[in-house]
Amino acid sequence: MNEQNKKGQGMVEYAFILILVAFVIIVAVATLGPGVGNLYMSVVNSL
Repeated sequence: MNEQNKKGQGMVEYAFILILVAFVIIVAVATLGPGVGNLYMSVVNSL
């Protein structure tokens, strides 16, 4: 395997990691978003 192939493989692996992290963040926000919003509104209303 030459140096160019290794660089390409590293870039693909990096892209996969970024996609995975983005997916996890999107799922977490979609799951926890309404609950966090309700908590925030409760705090604001109590002030």
